[in-house]
Amino acid sequence: MNFEGTAHRYGRDIDTDVIIPARYLNTSDPAELAKHCLEDLDAEFTSKVQPGDILVAEENFGCGSSREHAPIAIKNAGISCVIAKSFARIFYRNAINIGLPIMECAEAVDGIKAGDTVSVDADTGTIVDETSGQTFQAQPFPPFIQEIIEAGGLVPRAQAKMKDQGR
Repeated sequence: MNFEGTAHRYGRDIDTDVIIPARYLNTSDPAELAKHCLEDLDAEFTSKVQPGDILVAEENFGCGSSREHAPIAIKNAGISCVIAKSFARIFYRNAINIGLPIMECAEAVDGIKAGDTVSVDADTGTIVDETSGQTFQAQPFPPFIQEIIEAGGLVPRAQAKMKDQGR
């Protein structure tokens, strides 16, 4: 899995209420959630993001409540991958479950600036800041998580497995 896009940088402790404000939780429509992604932190976020862009954040990204709406909003806003120093554990799993690639790499976060072009090879864990030429190494996903992400999430992966088994 390879991703390339412009980096959008944010700080630490970005919680799920900031990622998708609670006032929008009355919908589960991914396109509607995407329209409001990060709007209380950065009102211009959705107008700046192009499909494939990469979100870069400091520590504890996705803390707060355990809603799946947060990674759904990020993914459907056009973000192809999130790189952070650390993730809240429930957000980490929710992101994988809906097929949003996320990578922990403190060195990359420290090196990447807003607006830089970043490429990610999730199979090897290689992150390259194409603007500065710096290369960083994150832990690659194990094969079973790669399968989930490539399938678009846990449910599509389970459905494909069941179909392959004739169920």
